Amino acid sequence: MKKNLSKLLVVASLALTATVYGQTARVQVIHNCADAAASTVDVWVNDILLIDNFNFRTASKFIDAPAGVPLIIGIAPSTSTDSSASLRRFPVTLAPSATYVVVANGILSATGYSPAPAFNLDIYAMGREEASIAGNTDVLVVHGSTDAPIVDVEVPGAGTVVNDLAYGTFNPYLELANANYTLNVTDQTGSTVVASYQAPLQSLGLADSALVVVASGFLNPAANSSSSNTFGLWVALPEGGNLIPLPSSTARVQVIHNSADAAAATVDVYLGSSLLIDNFAFRTASPFIDAPAETIQTIYIAPSTSTSYTAAIDSFAVTLAANEKYIVVANGIVSAIGYAPAPAFDLDIYATAREAAALSTNTDILVVHGATDAPIVDVEVGGATVVNDIAYGNFQGYLAVPTSDLVLDVTDASGSTVVASYSAPLSTLLLQGKAITVVASGFLDPVANSNSTNTFGLWVALNTGGNLIPLSTATSIDENNNISSLVGFPNPVTEQLNLNMFLSASSKVNIEVYDLTGKLIKSKDLGNIALGEYRAQLDLSSLTNGMYNVSIISDNYRKNIRVNVIH
Repeated sequence: MKKNLSKLLVVASLALTATVYGQTARVQVIHNCADAAASTVDVWVNDILLIDNFNFRTASKFIDAPAGVPLIIGIAPSTSTDSSASLRRFPVTLAPSATYVVVANGILSATGYSPAPAFNLDIYAMGREEASIAGNTDVLVVHGSTDAPIVDVEVPGAGTVVNDLAYGTFNPYLELANANYTLNVTDQTGSTVVASYQAPLQSLGLADSALVVVASGFLNPAANSSSSNTFGLWVALPEGGNLIPLPSSTARVQVIHNSADAAAATVDVYLGSSLLIDNFAFRTASPFIDAPAETIQTIYIAPSTSTSYTAAIDSFAVTLAANEKYIVVANGIVSAIGYAPAPAFDLDIYATAREAAALSTNTDILVVHGATDAPIVDVEVGGATVVNDIAYGNFQGYLAVPTSDLVLDVTDASGSTVVASYSAPLSTLLLQGKAITVVASGFLDPVANSNSTNTFGLWVALNTGGNLIPLSTATSIDENNNISSLVGFPNPVTEQLNLNMFLSASSKVNIEVYDLTGKLIKSKDLGNIALGEYRAQLDLSSLTNGMYNVSIISDNYRKNIRVNVIH
């Protein structure tokens, strides 16, 4: 109550003084001195206490102040009782009817800060309390970071909006459409992004507002008394109060360890100098995490015994886009000998990743080829090619499939020979609404790869991370085709499909029908069929019009045909 009364008395005193002089100006004061010695100060105008206990990174509201007469603004310790205790005094004369933004910047202490420009009041004489155009947001930018160089500010898609801004100077108001922006602070050349921030003007409801964005704090706290006031962009609103920090731009990232080299069985992963993942094991994945965006970041891969990123066995410079999502897969070989072929260890990166399926009824599947000695392959579901000619180190964009239990057939690049088949029990694993990554992992020829126990297979990474989930082999594939011929007629079919097949050996036979998304529509068990020619009928009258894949599955082979259902 006493503090609020004190503030009312201050405003009343200034208003009375302004009335006496007959002319006024509008003034907002922003405390941006990051020196610990000035963390809280009193602000005096002549002998009137303007702001009591004024904290770093706070602002006064706009107030009336006497204009056309000399004033002395005094900055005093927060314990002051009169203006004589002022540590610094600044003579000013305000122009009648003008609007001012006054920013306290610089260093008060004699030692402990480098560089140490003197404490000062930087004054902008054409301030605004509201946007000049209805619906816009007007933004005044001031550089108040003592150890930051001359910088530019760039908005992706709009170019450089602030050019060559030096410490202690203002960039005139930017008259911006009320929207959410990404602000990249770059070096003077504009070629290197120093830091990136989100400016959610629309989300914060700042239409019609004028605000001040202050570059504040230290880029190098260690050289500035180990200050906790680190560099950032902070916003002062016309109504004053605590400055609002702009959030750093981030991206969402999941890392999957898929290097089957024994030398990389367990590693440490650093982002810059910070340990990101400790003891990261082969065939495990991190959850999605926030990572700095728009700036160049270095990912270091180090032995699991490391204590610092300086022990790294490899490093990769990456720049992530703000608000984007990424899957990062560690593939390849670290060792100099013992593996054939031996593509270099690398981070294969997929942008536009997903943490959930686009449709809640589906499972979205991203496929990545990470088996160093596997050739270019296709993947089929129910005879339909869903992944075409995927090579080592490459991704196949998301497959959006209705959640059901599927069989994935890995074939050669021609699609004519099935190399292996795997069960993908999406429904059983409760993956409806999920986005997953299926990784081709391990060695087709372990003997040529240091007799590795990491044999070839398909493994699933969930968005929550953890151990990858192996897909079990659905069928073993014999080079001698059990089903040497298969004919389906009529095609197009309205009701009954006739299937003529020839079996080269007696075996158990099933028929499965899939739609083009890979969903199993119906199945029929034919039981044990003797060697020779066999004819079966399949009722398709209940199916809707469209293309379907019909699979004939014997004990150790699958043969597919495509049919068109028309009623």
